[in-house]
Amino acid sequence: MSPARPVGAEALAAKGWLRAQRWLILRRLSQFGILALFLAGPLAGLWIVKGNLNYSLTLGVLPLTDPFVALQSLLAGHIPETLGLTGAAIVAAFYALVGGRAYCAWVCPVNLVTDAADRLRDRLGIKGSVHFPRASRYWIFAAALLVSLITGVTAWELVNPVSLLHRGLLFGLGAAWMAVLAVFLFDLLVMRRGWCGHLCPVGACYSLLGRWSPLRVSAAKRVACDDCMDCFEICPEPHVIRPALKGEGVGPVILASECTNCGRCIDVCSKDVFVFGSRFNNPVSAPPSRPDSLAGETH
Repeated sequence: MSPARPVGAEALAAKGWLRAQRWLILRRLSQFGILALFLAGPLAGLWIVKGNLNYSLTLGVLPLTDPFVALQSLLAGHIPETLGLTGAAIVAAFYALVGGRAYCAWVCPVNLVTDAADRLRDRLGIKGSVHFPRASRYWIFAAALLVSLITGVTAWELVNPVSLLHRGLLFGLGAAWMAVLAVFLFDLLVMRRGWCGHLCPVGACYSLLGRWSPLRVSAAKRVACDDCMDCFEICPEPHVIRPALKGEGVGPVILASECTNCGRCIDVCSKDVFVFGSRFNNPVSAPPSRPDSLAGETH
């Protein structure tokens, strides 16, 4: 039996390294760039952005607030100042347009941790996995809000790996790193893509925000699909792909709000099936299970 073909190998051969990694490179530039902006002030005295991903002020003018944090604060009885509420409105409006879970793929630094765990898991050949329903993140989201309401404390921020990762980078090793390590080990040893894909309530919040966002990934050339399954293998939310790619009587746009708009499916597809597009460009058709060029082949 021949060894398994690496995911994306066909795309690499067909498109070249740069086109087969384009969206991954852009995502990493975005993630590291945003992290660098936050760290430049305390570490280098260059205060372009003050704060963290919960609340920040850019160039002393632009407030940005995590809507999940703002909602917890309101339920806890702590009404944010005008700048905080304005920042939450700006962030909510932005992700309502570009797709809420784009935050998870393009901004959140914990995504770097979970991606590293997933990559190592593949290299080590770890196959076993427990299962949590994907709806678990919404239950944790609701529970965090309920605890905030009952206790008067922004409950999730006590254990939020995103906040703790920032704290660890600024102040060095300590308890903060234990939470980040726990997320890494959970994804590595317990459940593949478990944290971001099934448990994180921050992702649940942004998924709700982007439910009707116009920017979507579309399987615009789905008739060219050769069923290599690389898109399903690479996608952190593979259940969102099938309706758009193989669904009967539905359009090619991935409408599920769980999609992170990460562009991984675009990178790994050698047939250029996927593109970024609009949710409104979604003509209904019944795609064939194989491309026309293969329909007449016999085996």
